[in-house]
Amino acid sequence: MWRSTDRILTTHGGNLPRPADLDNLIADWRDHQPEIEERLPSAMKEVVDKQLECGVTILNEGEYVKAASGADYVGYIHSRVSGWETRPVDPAVPLKRGGVAERDRLQFPGFYESGLWLQGSGGPVRPGFFKPGAPQPPTRERVCTSPVEYIGHDAIGRDVAELAAAVDGRDAQGFIAALGPLSLGAGARNEYYPDEESYMMAVAEVMREEYKAVTDAGLVLQVDEPEFATTWMFYPDWSVEDYRRYLSFAVEVINHAIAGLPEDQIRFHVCWGSGHRPHVNDVPLKDIADLLVKINATAYSVEAGNVRHAHEWRVWEDVKLPDGKTLVPGVVSHATDLIEHPELVATRLMNFASVVGRENVQAGTDCGIGSRVGHPEIAWAKLAAMAEGAALASKRLWK
Repeated sequence: MWRSTDRILTTHGGNLPRPADLDNLIADWRDHQPEIEERLPSAMKEVVDKQLECGVTILNEGEYVKAASGADYVGYIHSRVSGWETRPVDPAVPLKRGGVAERDRLQFPGFYESGLWLQGSGGPVRPGFFKPGAPQPPTRERVCTSPVEYIGHDAIGRDVAELAAAVDGRDAQGFIAALGPLSLGAGARNEYYPDEESYMMAVAEVMREEYKAVTDAGLVLQVDEPEFATTWMFYPDWSVEDYRRYLSFAVEVINHAIAGLPEDQIRFHVCWGSGHRPHVNDVPLKDIADLLVKINATAYSVEAGNVRHAHEWRVWEDVKLPDGKTLVPGVVSHATDLIEHPELVATRLMNFASVVGRENVQAGTDCGIGSRVGHPEIAWAKLAAMAEGAALASKRLWK
């Protein structure tokens, strides 16, 4: 992966706005698969052009391929793996874990009763899994009932070929975000493997096949794993010590998933979830950063722009970033439709550079911003502000 040797490079979390015509087709994706397949290659070239226009240097295809199957960042993988089935929840059997914002829900019951938690950061209500009002217990769950296998070789092959073609000849590096093994397997109940450890290691091996297709194509692999931080919310009775024990196991699983792949083509993305909620109970970065850097990636993309985590650049004063590794802090955020001033972006980048070194910092976004801010114009403006701020920081850092 490119390193910042004479300037701060720029990238983002993955999800980007789609052209209106493609969005309209995807809205009824079951009825428009041929048209979507025909439109995707040109749409991917357009989104690459748009990122270059905004000043992004490490870019992707906007995760258009995932959206083309009507799926979100998690759902796309379900057509590429086998071994799980979805079935009704048995009321007599306790759920494997709590909801995605369980700790916040316990502290702010009125907020969750109101249904405001379904609103996006910019205000408009977006599709959610639950109906408006208080979160309801799930009625269906995923269960592992047979050996897990990867069956998505053709799909990932198309993904990498189309992105490689879109970035060919451009002054840019391409990356593909692929789901992390925790996000694929940890929430599902295991009824096939003898224990949770062997189950999760099998899940890791499944995801390695997708990862290998990305790195074999010479692209950067982003392991998308918000659950490294958000699992804290699922288990409100856990102490920090309990959580650190779990994350030590999670590091083993993630490293198993990327074993044998070129470390210099791998970056790891962690965030605290993009939900519009208080986030008061997010696990502090200081409690997990030393475990994060044990993951065998060359770069760590970390949420750092929103108001709950913008102060955490100081964590790296106490936690040493390993030699040769890069931090990709989010310096613009999906958590607000206010567009960050380039001077704020530059200040944030220089704060990080002051503790880990200018060569070890790249500019990023907190999370994917394509569907998490109020309008596509805002998403593109945020990327442009990020690039302008990175240029300011570069001028000051390299004088």
